[in-house]
Order: sequence, then C-alpha cells, then structure tokens
Amino acid sequence: MISDPQWLQYVKKLQFIAQSGLTYSKDPYDIERFEQVLEIVADIASHHTNINSEKILDIFHKEDGYLTPKIDVRAVIFKDSKLLLVKESLDGKWALPGGWADSHLSLQENLIKESEEEAGATIEPERIIAIHDRKKHNSPPLSVNVYKIFVLCKLLDFKFVENTETSEAKFYSLDELPELSTGRNNSSQIEMCFKALHNTEIDFD
Repeated sequence: MISDPQWLQYVKKLQFIAQSGLTYSKDPYDIERFEQVLEIVADIASHHTNINSEKILDIFHKEDGYLTPKIDVRAVIFKDSKLLLVKESLDGKWALPGGWADSHLSLQENLIKESEEEAGATIEPERIIAIHDRKKHNSPPLSVNVYKIFVLCKLLDFKFVENTETSEAKFYSLDELPELSTGRNNSSQIEMCFKALHNTEIDFD
C-alpha cells in the first residue's frame, strides 16, 4: 500500500489545524498565530518540493472554510467486455474518463459530463464499485487528500472527438492494456474494474 512521505503527512495535518483555526477562531491573536502556522507549513513544503513558498501559501489560502478532501470521479464503461480508456493529453498515457468533480454538479452529472467531454461517450451511471483514498493507491503524492470514486456505467452511445484533455479513446481487454496514467488509475484499479462486472461488492478504504 502506498503512503505519503512523513513530511507530507505533517504538512497536511498542520494545514488542517491551521485552516480549521482560521475558519472558527474569532480572536485576532489566534488568527495571527494560525496564519503563522500556515507560513511555516508553506516553508516546509517549499523545502521538499522546490516550489516557491509564496505560491504554496497562495494555494492554501484558496481553500476556504473547513478543509475537506477533493473528489475525483472515474467512469467505468464496458463494451463487449472491453474497458473504455482515454489518452491524456498532459502525459500521453491512458486513464478512465473522469477528473475533479465540479461542486455544482451531482456525482451522476459529473460522470455524464466527463464521459461526454473526454471520451465522446453517452452513459448512464449504474452503481459505485469503489471509493479509494488516493494516497493509499496512487502516486505521485499530492498536497491535498483525494477520494476517488469509481462508478460502473452503461454505454448508450460512443463517438470520440479529439479535445483539449484527451487525444484518443479506445476499448481494451485486461491483457492488452496500454501504458497507464498511474496518478489517475493504476493496474490494480483497472483490474478491479474488470472484476466489478461479476462482483457487486463496493471496494472502499
């Protein structure tokens, strides 16, 4: 099982404490102290990543309110027992259609949107097959905690159109998989998707 490096675990915990303090504290002295904690956390993260601490601090400040995990949705779409994957423009590797969930859309609406935009697939989401804590399964590590939701979907229509996010979309059997974009989905998660065709249990962390 993958885990975050120790320094990143500390950074996430301290960011959570500071962000919660800034959200609920009324005393100006407490607020100042929590701001100082965020600055220290940004310096630690900068030391380990070579990213400017001011840029990291700016990212922290964009997280308003109580700190919660981000949501990554993945559509699991089969045709003739083959799984639909898209080629990511960013790294040239392959992944399930999906991405960050838009906050104004439901889970089903996000899946429908991502499948249409990335794969040209018209779908009907059917059932959740897994909810993964990203840091336990995928690398490289991220500065935020992420829940990855995998949903089995019924394919209604398929007509791929090249777009800014993906350059291809194809169906693959388990024994002919292309190079995977492992930050999005690794080989174990893809194998889990194939098993979901005959297994109704939900895999969650």
